[in-house]
Amino acid sequence: MINEEMDFTDAKMLRQKAEEQLKQKQTNAAGQEKESDMKKLLHELQVHQIELEMQNEELRQAYETTEAALKKYTMLFDLAPVGYFSLNPEGTICELNFTGADILRERRFSLIESNFKLFISEASRPVFNNFFRKVFTGNAKETCEVLLGHDKDPLCLVYMEGVVAEDDQKCLLSVIDISKFRLQNKE
Repeated sequence: MINEEMDFTDAKMLRQKAEEQLKQKQTNAAGQEKESDMKKLLHELQVHQIELEMQNEELRQAYETTEAALKKYTMLFDLAPVGYFSLNPEGTICELNFTGADILRERRFSLIESNFKLFISEASRPVFNNFFRKVFTGNAKETCEVLLGHDKDPLCLVYMEGVVAEDDQKCLLSVIDISKFRLQNKE
């Protein structure tokens, strides 16, 4: 039908019809390309959404792991029946647990940045100073027994173990009140 209506000898008309057909084909092809591009874009968005969901799940699991570690740390450090302290080389308290604060009979957060040596009785200071020096000069765990006290008011007799953490040059100190134990052994 198209062939019957068209005069293939008229070059101008032939060119015009060819351009119209080409334009129609290009429009159809462009529509198909747009549809193909949209499908590719939708696919990419769906893949990205799944990636984000996977990352979110990974973050949730990391959060739960962190929360479990924090709970474990709290149980092992803060609520331990032994006083734990972290002291810098000058004897300043960097960290301590609740039992450590109880042994010193002070509030925990008021003790941070206090000098631990102020809580050693005058009679025990030479023993503690020797112990503390050995902790920082040696590479081994050191121990001592000292009497804690303010001014002339004794607090308690304690057994200490200390070691230096190599990474940050702090003395990790455990303190156990042995007053009751000593009294029981004397009886």
